[in-house]
Amino acid sequence: MSTALPVFEDVLSAAARIAPHARVTPVLHSATLDAAAGCDLHFKAEHLQRVGAFKFRGACNAVWALAQAPAAAGVVTHSSGNHGAALALAARTRGIACHVVVPEGAVASKVAAIQRYGGVVQRCAPTITAREQACAELQRSTGATLVHPYADAQVIAGQGTAALELLNAVQGLQVLVVPVGGGGLAAGTAIAAAALAPGCELILAEPEGAADTARSLAAGERCVDFTPDTLCDGLRGTLGAPNFEVLQRFGANVITVSDADTVHAMRLLWQVTKQLVEPSSAIALAAVLAQPMRFAGRRVGVMLSGGNVDLDALPWSKA
Repeated sequence: MSTALPVFEDVLSAAARIAPHARVTPVLHSATLDAAAGCDLHFKAEHLQRVGAFKFRGACNAVWALAQAPAAAGVVTHSSGNHGAALALAARTRGIACHVVVPEGAVASKVAAIQRYGGVVQRCAPTITAREQACAELQRSTGATLVHPYADAQVIAGQGTAALELLNAVQGLQVLVVPVGGGGLAAGTAIAAAALAPGCELILAEPEGAADTARSLAAGERCVDFTPDTLCDGLRGTLGAPNFEVLQRFGANVITVSDADTVHAMRLLWQVTKQLVEPSSAIALAAVLAQPMRFAGRRVGVMLSGGNVDLDALPWSKA
């Protein structure tokens, strides 16, 4: 795993490296949502990325950055779904093996995607400790390279390419709103924004039931001893150490959002734009709607991070 903090040049290198494999996703706009939010919203549609999430960018960059000898032994990771699927597909583009440790209780459709792209799934208890131990065992037995879901420098740089595209496509953005869990997308966005739009405010959208980033930035140190309680399954991971360092350095701020507000935003996006995104993605719009005065009249970029929804368990179907 690459652990040195990435810089903007790494994001540019990642963009070139993944260009043959990743999609340049569209930027969506809705006058109806502009009116509802009281600002000018520009949605980066990463739910239309390969595997249905931004995660393919970082995974692809990490896989193709490997030298030939370590690549031949394959890659390993732990993931609740999107990163695992992304790494499995990225590994397939290079013809190498991919092992994914999946916690019990992961969304079934996401686990199916990992297997569909050729990933070998190993189950573990639903704790970070269990995930990391299982990964370490697989590394020892297979010789595979660990590609961490969010704390790997190549992953962070790859995730930053989404913001790179957005900032090049939409001029004059004053705010970027990005979901945060482990912090890969958030940190990559911070690096790209600092270089391309240094006056642009970075706001992170985080579930109230997994608000370790908000606590960590407020305390000035990582506060990650908690049990997540949120339907945003992609945001249950603890904030990574390099991710925290990047976010602290670039002055990111956090808005915490209730699951109820996130579900409302998810449903609103489907009703108005006909885009079905997962809760971990809809939380970015929910953050804007939760604090309208903070965004009033501003030009706002919103990262729609993924669209891998379990259609048999839509969050409003039991309401």
